[in-house]
Amino acid sequence: MNTTENPWQKIDSTVVYDNPWIQVRHENVIIPNGKKGIYGVAHFKNKAAVVLPVDEENNTWLVGQYRYTLEEYTWEIPMGGGALSSDSLEGAKRELKEETGMEAERYTYIGKIHTSNSVTDEFGLLYLAEGLSFGESEPDDTEILSLRKVHLSEAVRMVMDSEITDSLSVAAILKVARLKNI
Repeated sequence: MNTTENPWQKIDSTVVYDNPWIQVRHENVIIPNGKKGIYGVAHFKNKAAVVLPVDEENNTWLVGQYRYTLEEYTWEIPMGGGALSSDSLEGAKRELKEETGMEAERYTYIGKIHTSNSVTDEFGLLYLAEGLSFGESEPDDTEILSLRKVHLSEAVRMVMDSEITDSLSVAAILKVARLKNI
């Protein structure tokens, strides 16, 4: 199989929903076996900027908030969206300051994650923030946030016990724990 050639053929595409953040399309396609099929695509108009703050003792800070789509309270790491053309690192810095009040001396890019690549093109860019300084948070009007300090090993346990389920948070926590041999 040629891994660089797309085995799918798009017949047509219809936008069925559109707002400033997402667009949903219904597409008629020819599937890889040559038969006609359909596909739904959720196109994200922003990219996620995700940042895991870690201090000298390997503590990190989790952000708690009620997620409307899940109808439940979740623990995550600081993150937010920015235009596809925006600087992701600047977005990560902004989100860290907004959600925790923190700033960092050093930021390290740790990877790119596709959140659910079977139905959406959403992706997030992950950063590690170190050399932390603390100030006042500045959450968005839509955010009522709690902040929780935990050791990175506790965050890993929370991931493994499905107490942290956000895919971007899971990936960043596990990647940083691996990088730091925790």
